[in-house]
Amino acid sequence: MSIESLGKIAVWGGGSWATALAKLLMGRNRSIVWYMRRHDRIEDFLKYGHNPVYLSDVAFDTRRIDFTDDINEAASRADTIVIAVPSPYFRTHVDQLNVDISGKTVVSAVKGIVPEDNVIVTDYMARNYGVARDSLLVIGGPCHAEEVALERLSYLTIGCHDADKCRDFADCLAGPKLKTILSDDVDGIEYGAVLKNVYAIAAGIVSGMKAGDNFMAMLVCNAIREMRRFVDTIAPLERDICRSAYLGDLLVTAYSRFSRNHNFGAMIGKGYSVSAAKMEMSMVAEGYYGTKCMYEINSRPDLRVDMPILDCIHSILYDNVSPRRAIDRITGTFC
Repeated sequence: MSIESLGKIAVWGGGSWATALAKLLMGRNRSIVWYMRRHDRIEDFLKYGHNPVYLSDVAFDTRRIDFTDDINEAASRADTIVIAVPSPYFRTHVDQLNVDISGKTVVSAVKGIVPEDNVIVTDYMARNYGVARDSLLVIGGPCHAEEVALERLSYLTIGCHDADKCRDFADCLAGPKLKTILSDDVDGIEYGAVLKNVYAIAAGIVSGMKAGDNFMAMLVCNAIREMRRFVDTIAPLERDICRSAYLGDLLVTAYSRFSRNHNFGAMIGKGYSVSAAKMEMSMVAEGYYGTKCMYEINSRPDLRVDMPILDCIHSILYDNVSPRRAIDRITGTFC
């Protein structure tokens, strides 16, 4: 197989991550279909040659982009679909589909749980749209869209049960400043991507409280163990939790100044109310929604994994428990 086997590629989403992925996919002179919900954003993109709102310093050859604000048109014209919309709005977009995509390759770059359904994106696409498991891929970190835009050396993990499709899609993205790692742990990468956002909020809260580097190190150390307990329970597989898709993604999200989840948590740690912090954010902090979803998933009788950090952040975000009180509760659980 080869990258030609993926056919025409469509990107769904108009945010920073969708923009970064579109730039990577066009790196080998490919043309793409690009679905954005807002037609005025498309008009501005065509006028200025860049995304008018996100990663606006990144220039595009718009002659190689077929824009559309119709998700069904984008689906019909593509063989491979890359979904890069924020998880809270996932169903707002995807549930508009009325064309058959069961024979297409679908790549999730969502890094979130489907709200209300409390399922990972690949499960949702398989159950609701009949996409074959071997045709479902996921993109994992550690990677910030902003650093891709700055052309800093970055790494992505591509997950798929079909090794050939995994390699072909990885080749579509790879370049001098973007390296790819292949994996068959689709579920683990997806759940890990959600949990690392929750833990990044925790890291931000601790940073905002000025709890210090020593405590931060203990928090992150225990967070990766908590992640391992959960993914090993819900998706049993021989995996090394220290690999980049898990520990690496957690580290970059917990510590980076580009991490919106860390910044959201830092505001709460400094004394902002949750509602005020949400209003202050210019972009979606996926971990806010992911916390509720993961808490509800872990409340299932067949799971109930020991997850004190998740429980702590849920109590802060949804039960109005003060950050200091909630954090104090879990300090004795660290080891």
